[in-house]
Amino acid sequence: MPDIQMYTTAVCPYCIAAKNLFQSKGLEWEEIRVDTDPQRLHEMLERSHGRRTVPQIFINGHHVGGFDDLAAAEHSGQLAKWIGEKA
Repeated sequence: MPDIQMYTTAVCPYCIAAKNLFQSKGLEWEEIRVDTDPQRLHEMLERSHGRRTVPQIFINGHHVGGFDDLAAAEHSGQLAKWIGEKA
């Protein structure tokens, strides 16, 4: 199972869309809420090189980006490679 970390907030439709995509693939993820823990927001900013939008998604330590980046990776087949999915 891939290591998926996702920085989110409570009210974020793109966060929900990312969760739905992972759920549809039977994947689990660690949700890190940046709206309730300012230290985690600082961590997200460092890891994402200053990107302030949520979600910020990491798969096996690789910074994927936000939901648009995740959706593009799904469409191109790159997401399957990152999560070790067989073609």
